Amino acid sequence: VQLQACGGGLVQAGGSLRLSCAASGGTFSNYAMGWFRQAPGEEREFVAAFSRSGGATYYADSVKGRFTISRDNGKNTVYLQMDSLKPEDTAVYYCARKGGYYCSETKEYDLWGQGTLVTVSS
Repeated sequence: VQLQACGGGLVQAGGSLRLSCAASGGTFSNYAMGWFRQAPGEEREFVAAFSRSGGATYYADSVKGRFTISRDNGKNTVYLQMDSLKPEDTAVYYCARKGGYYCSETKEYDLWGQGTLVTVSS
C-alpha cells in the first residue's frame, strides 16, 4: 500500500488549498488517518486526523476552525481543506495511516505519504 499526497502549492495569506491523499494498493477504511506537517528546522507535528471508524475528527489547536479533514472511502482518499491560511502554515504536509485507534503521536503512524509542500506568502 502506498499513500500519495498532492495539492500543495504557493498561496497568499488568507487563501485556501485542498490537499488530497490517495491510497493505492489498499484501503484505509479501518485505519486512523492523519495529516502532519513539518516546517524547515522543525519537528513533524500533528495537524488533523480521522478516527479508525471515520466517525470522529481531531485537530491541532493551531488549525482548529480553519482546516477540515474529510474522507471518501469509495475513492480511498483523504482530504485536508485549508482555509484562512497563514504564513506559519508553511510546511511540507504528510498524510499517514495508523492501525488501531487514533492518536496524535507521529511515531505511532506506520505508513506515510511522500509529502506535499505548502507555502503561504504574507
